[in-house]
Amino acid sequence: MNWKQEAIERLEQYTAKQQSLTLIPEEIKRLESVAARLRGVQMDGVSVKRTDTRREDGMLNNIVQREELGWALEQAQKWVDQVDTGLSVLDSEQKMILDRFYIHSEKGAADSLAGDLAMDVKTVYRRKDAALKRFTIALWGCVES
Repeated sequence: MNWKQEAIERLEQYTAKQQSLTLIPEEIKRLESVAARLRGVQMDGVSVKRTDTRREDGMLNNIVQREELGWALEQAQKWVDQVDTGLSVLDSEQKMILDRFYIHSEKGAADSLAGDLAMDVKTVYRRKDAALKRFTIALWGCVES
């Protein structure tokens, strides 16, 4: 396994995973609202088998969706926590470098960082590699298999 590439992919997906921590609970709430409406449907005493089946299917589908989203939320939270822990071992300069290269991927990140950090572009790339290595080790304890 290429641990360094895995670390890069984690950084590139970080903001999307963080966003899912907000969106998934909102979707679960929406589904709970739909479920409450499905449970509250009044029957007029006349049993229509086809309608009952559709309603039951809708309720079951809703339950399954909420369970799957709950699991997805749990996994996303663990994933984000792991990346946060990896980022916590970095100093502010290292975080800035990885942020601009991978998390918020800026065009011309090396040149921009060189100006902001008052160093040449080669030094920026060396520091990026060092920050990525440290982040990768924090996540998995190794850089290469």
